[in-house]
Amino acid sequence: MASERVPYDELSMFHENAEEFGIPYDGPPAVRREAADLGDGRSLSALVWGEAPPELVLLHGGAQNAHTWDTVALALGRPLVAIDLPGHGHSDGGRHGSLDLRSNAADVAVAIRSLAPDAAAVVGMSLGGITTLALAADHPDLVRSVVLVDITPGVTSEKASAITAFVDGPESFPSFEDLLARTIEFNPTRSEASLRRGILHNALQRDDGSWVWRYARHRAEEPAGATDERIGSFPDLWGAVSGLTVPLLLVRGMRPQSVVDDADEAELVRRQPSARVEHLAEAGHSVQGDMPVELAALLDDFVPRPA
Repeated sequence: MASERVPYDELSMFHENAEEFGIPYDGPPAVRREAADLGDGRSLSALVWGEAPPELVLLHGGAQNAHTWDTVALALGRPLVAIDLPGHGHSDGGRHGSLDLRSNAADVAVAIRSLAPDAAAVVGMSLGGITTLALAADHPDLVRSVVLVDITPGVTSEKASAITAFVDGPESFPSFEDLLARTIEFNPTRSEASLRRGILHNALQRDDGSWVWRYARHRAEEPAGATDERIGSFPDLWGAVSGLTVPLLLVRGMRPQSVVDDADEAELVRRQPSARVEHLAEAGHSVQGDMPVELAALLDDFVPRPA
């Protein structure tokens, strides 16, 4: 018997984010979904927060989507754009696969020029952070400051093994509850309510009632020979760190789920002595999920609001 259909309205759950983290809420925020045309039949999708010109660009991690930033965006209350990376969320697949770094950075550059050309900072978590470094190297005019959230080019596949074990799980799930159970197993620091929201944003229910991750659907559609790099495959981007001429902030989760170690942090500071480093004691790798209000406060302090 097929599972019961689960209703989904992606802009209807912000009050839950606010309530869980004690953020004042006086009604639905101004959020809309927009698409940036990439000129080749593909587009990148993004959540645009606020009506004023965006001050920040937020890039999520691998196997995530723009909604991972919802609580951070609510806590900030600033105009910003959260982009679905190629092959993730509502975006089309990448030119050469969901994880082909340089071509994906080029796609993100098109989206930023379209949606947030004057943003004061690009904030990238995990794969989004590595993409931010590639963006800064190849399209420096779009990157006025950089925030790396629990990522450096020194992260290896071994350090990220728990993440890849989760991502490389079953291709589909017979029910929502099966998908939730696996997600809870791999995310012990998160509340069940937040994980339910995350699944609704990041998975699709098929006609037979089963569920598949959005990113898994995209990867199934990618051309033969598409690049399938993993976190930890980008050591050449240490050069991009050395080449930065804009302010840099590393926000590091300090729980065991973090993928950044002391050696990574030391190498980043060696290459960028002026970099600011912040430790969040109760966050794992998903800093935006574990300590979103604290992360928002750091972003507010690092990227001042316009006068």
